[in-house]
Amino acid sequence: MLLLGTPAPDFALPDVVSGKTVSRADFKNAPALLVMFICNHCPYVKHVQAGMAKMARDFQTRGVGVVAISSNDAANYPEDSPEKMKEEAQRAGYIFPYMFDDSQSVARAYHAACTPDFFLFDAGHRLVYRGQMDEARRGNDLPVTGKSLRDAVEAVLAGQTVSPNQIPSLGCNIKWKPGTEPEYFKLV
Repeated sequence: MLLLGTPAPDFALPDVVSGKTVSRADFKNAPALLVMFICNHCPYVKHVQAGMAKMARDFQTRGVGVVAISSNDAANYPEDSPEKMKEEAQRAGYIFPYMFDDSQSVARAYHAACTPDFFLFDAGHRLVYRGQMDEARRGNDLPVTGKSLRDAVEAVLAGQTVSPNQIPSLGCNIKWKPGTEPEYFKLV
């Protein structure tokens, strides 16, 4: 996992809805930056999708920068192609940039492992939270609230320290292009 305190890795990726390139620098004045690794076909993302979209809207009204990135191999997972991503963003009501990481270099830089995977950075773009959105999982009947992530954002906005006791995300692994899995992803 990316270590707490790590500076946010740079990114400059195309937003599949607007066609514009979005970069980390676009959020230099935000009080916090949330980078979410998601994709279209993952059942774990689908389970939290409505709650995630609402949570992102809530954060954005408070100035928090929010972006989502899909790094899946679209050649082998065509449901995660930029064209399908655009359709999904419009259907799901995403008002944040939904970007395609074709080279998968951004996912590697963030040490992203699954979808969904959440990374929260403070105003100085230092990592303060990486982990689950909440405890809701497919099949456990807990409501999707975003509590874990919301608590972290509230702490950042209040100028407080985010608890270092963080539970990693759980979901589908990122679909790496054949033979390109990063070392941190491979099981030993």
